[in-house]
Amino acid sequence: MTKAAEQLKGRVGRLARLMPSGPSKAARTPFVLLVVLLLTGGLISLLLLNSALNEGSFRLSKLKRETTDLTDEQQALQRDVDSYSEPDALERRARELGMVPGGSPAFLNPDGTIRGVPERVTAAPSPAAVPKPDASPSGSAGRPRTTTSPSGSVPPPASGSAATPAPSATPTTLPPTSSGR
Repeated sequence: MTKAAEQLKGRVGRLARLMPSGPSKAARTPFVLLVVLLLTGGLISLLLLNSALNEGSFRLSKLKRETTDLTDEQQALQRDVDSYSEPDALERRARELGMVPGGSPAFLNPDGTIRGVPERVTAAPSPAAVPKPDASPSGSAGRPRTTTSPSGSVPPPASGSAATPAPSATPTTLPPTSSGR
């Protein structure tokens, strides 16, 4: 034999010593089990992930539906507030409660003087109510108009006088009050 053949034979011998002499099932079994376990674990984790995403999707659609319902309710309530805030609706409710429009206001100055003339406001007949004529034969020429309270009772006239005295037009000086500072 030649030297090249001997070298080849030596290499094959060394490789043969490294490799087991027969096919071994023991070396393949753990690898196959590892691959099967990895694939099974991956499929199970994908299934769980998909289920979680679907649950989140259902929850999201439910929350969107609730948001739409609540937005509709909020808009309906806002329309109600707007309708109650209209000037004619406020006036109608105020008249139903027995309120009357205010007269000229009087202001209290910081030095205690009153600017303006305070006046007692009397109820004008409401447009819905028909005014009743007075039952007294003398009429109401000398008597001021009285307001009715929400309970429907009329306050009695002041004793000893036929008319309520009007406030004086001169400014009244009141004692100074503390400013709370």
